[in-house]
Amino acid sequence: MVDDGLTVHAKIGDPPVTRPNPLPLHRGCGRDRLENTLGSTAMHLVRPTAEHLSSYIAALESGWSADNVRGSAAAREELERIRADASAFLATMEDREAKGPPVALPDGTFVNRIPGFRRWLWDGEFCGSIGFRWQPGTTELPPHCLGHVGYAVVPWKQRKGYATSALLAMLPEAQAVGLPFIELTTDPDNFASQRVIEKAGGVLFERFVKPSQFGSAPGLRYRISLAGGA
Repeated sequence: MVDDGLTVHAKIGDPPVTRPNPLPLHRGCGRDRLENTLGSTAMHLVRPTAEHLSSYIAALESGWSADNVRGSAAAREELERIRADASAFLATMEDREAKGPPVALPDGTFVNRIPGFRRWLWDGEFCGSIGFRWQPGTTELPPHCLGHVGYAVVPWKQRKGYATSALLAMLPEAQAVGLPFIELTTDPDNFASQRVIEKAGGVLFERFVKPSQFGSAPGLRYRISLAGGA
């Protein structure tokens, strides 16, 4: 994800989770799917607060970033923002009215934010980040925003099923704003991320070419249906 996740590019995947039956594609969302897919897990999503910040800082200081385009440079920028005003940084993690500053895209251009928020993956320490953004009253997204949800798991917490768990846990949040489906994008060669999306009920919707700001590279767009959405 770039800054607040406007690129919404699913970055980190998990290996397939063993389960007896395929996951139904149109069977509710969120907790039911999560329990059927993974069973109980110590990992859960938290709203970023000062309590979690030191563990997040440690991840950034290692060079990790949820921004899979700008990487360590984005990590350094976030560290600077935290050092300048930690409370203000945490406030930007919940921006449902898009009051935050413009967002820098990979080509250096700036775009206005859209409503969104982040949750952090937590199992006693920081595990990763997942972001959700949308435009009220429509399923459409700006051209520079490649999907509704993007996520990233720190390398030392991968292969635990955390990406799948986080994505499933985010589905009720999307349903709550009235969306009938969410879209996620990933690269054609990112098979791990494709498996994560498919385990959450995602179906390949289209192959597309990313906007020029993202190098005009090929991408895959998935949709996850949300029962009860508007």
